[in-house]
Amino acid sequence: MRSDDTPSTLHPRPQMVRQQWASLDGWWEFAFDDANAGLSERWFDGRELPQRILVPFPYQSSTSGIGSREIHEVMWYTRSVEVPEGWDSGALLLHFAAVDYRADVWINGRVAGRNRGGHVPFSFDIAPYLKPGANRVTVRVEDRQDPYQPRGKQSSSGTPVRIYYYCTSGIWQNVWLEPVPALRIDYLRITESRPDGTLALNVHLHGPSSDWEAELDVLDGLESRQVIAQARTRSSNACIELRTQLADPRPWSPKDPHLYPLRVRLLHRGQLIDSVESYTGLRSIELKDGWFHLNGERIFLLMALDQGYWPDTLLAAPDDAALREDVLWAKRFGFNGVRKHQKIEHERWLYWCDRLGLMVWEEMPNARSWSEESEERLEIEWLRAVTRDANHPSIVAWVPVVESFGFPELVRHPHQHDFLERMVARTRMVDATRPVIDNDGWQHTDVTDVCTIHDYSHPVEALLERYASTRLSGLPPDTGWHKGKALFLKGAQYRGQPIVFSEVGGYLLAPDQPERRRDRLYDAYGNVRNEDELAQRYRTLMEGLASLPFLAGLCYTQLTDVEHEQNGLLTAGRVPRLPPEQVAALHRQLWPNA
Repeated sequence: MRSDDTPSTLHPRPQMVRQQWASLDGWWEFAFDDANAGLSERWFDGRELPQRILVPFPYQSSTSGIGSREIHEVMWYTRSVEVPEGWDSGALLLHFAAVDYRADVWINGRVAGRNRGGHVPFSFDIAPYLKPGANRVTVRVEDRQDPYQPRGKQSSSGTPVRIYYYCTSGIWQNVWLEPVPALRIDYLRITESRPDGTLALNVHLHGPSSDWEAELDVLDGLESRQVIAQARTRSSNACIELRTQLADPRPWSPKDPHLYPLRVRLLHRGQLIDSVESYTGLRSIELKDGWFHLNGERIFLLMALDQGYWPDTLLAAPDDAALREDVLWAKRFGFNGVRKHQKIEHERWLYWCDRLGLMVWEEMPNARSWSEESEERLEIEWLRAVTRDANHPSIVAWVPVVESFGFPELVRHPHQHDFLERMVARTRMVDATRPVIDNDGWQHTDVTDVCTIHDYSHPVEALLERYASTRLSGLPPDTGWHKGKALFLKGAQYRGQPIVFSEVGGYLLAPDQPERRRDRLYDAYGNVRNEDELAQRYRTLMEGLASLPFLAGLCYTQLTDVEHEQNGLLTAGRVPRLPPEQVAALHRQLWPNA
């Protein structure tokens, strides 16, 4: 991302900051390799490549300087890097925030590492491969049109159609260098951060079990330098727990998103080895009696579907300001949360959700077809995403699978059914503090924490009629809106979980073209002719949903237009279709506890 903000503000990884780092974003040399000849011809030897691309934007985007919408499954990047003076005393980490999908990295013609997974970060210590002066960094990326690969909403044809859009291939998030000690802090995991002021974290080390000491300072706020709590622990293990209690705690919530900066220091036999900065918010999320409770108080989840997509940069954000602005738009409309749909968003977007106060359902981009290997790919990448993001107070739910994407035989294939349950179990092993939705929308198993329903029935009267019996019994219908799919799979049943309409609305602005030429999407969603009709339909829908006594939350489709899918409260250029203050006033009137 490009921005004029200070480097400290724009650190790509706000929850684990060291003061020394250097961005490698900018112009790189670039080449397509449609013949897949680069490996045999040794393009990794540091040679100059013929094109130029602006990293971190995908080649399909106009901002990248390439702007080709054609499918190219193999591409190469290279650039020269000179290591700043004084950075050669330990390890030097080369970080990639996200590269879609498989990346091979060379330094001066030598393999430094490989990664598979298009939505999660990875890094390598490149110090052993460096030489004095300029060093050549080369990256080969494969992004196959593979239905077994987690790809989210990227169209298999490369062309937007129905609910799929242009692809985002290659490097699409930040690249940076970070000098670190050979023995260092590897990962911080906040295990407790409660509204009563209880704070505990595990400091995972890159180093052996030895004579370690860890120290923690907790500051009063992001703009404060006052230390209000401390902890100090000695340990012979390579994972150290720090625990403290904050006096007069200020819980995090969308209305008061207070954050506490953290400073963590690592010492070895009395000598300071490493230090990092992070932050936390004190909050709890619980499910009780069919409702969500934030910090012990019942709250209605009022969310918008957010796909994190921009016309000129696609899935890559234009800059940090654009990430911040999308969070602010959701809040201006009066939403207290978003469901980030089929995308693991940039860590700085989560930082702004934490800082500005917006709850998040995090969701894994799914594959489109099933195999045992596709299951393995999905699970590994998903658990890496959960590990990356588990410290963010804004995240209040995990969603590994949506609408059975990639699991077409759930009804007839017990193995696929079992895998959904395993995904929930393994997500809880990484983070047991948040609810997990097994398969958002329909075809739930017995272990889902929330009963989520996607329903685009229109008009509103038809939607309300579908749930007439639920008003009386509290039990959801057996089948859902889409093709009569079962809400719960065979052998599973509703067990009193909160009921959330996690996709609803979706009113498409009718295009100026004959119906026979419209996308099939218009057969599923309701249509409106103009903004006035949208305003009326939106009010009628929300008033109808507010009349449902069993509803614990909803997610309106959607926050912004995406390509041909013109059903956003904002256009793709972030121009509001409805006055945000009027929408927010309606929300406050209907759901005062949102």
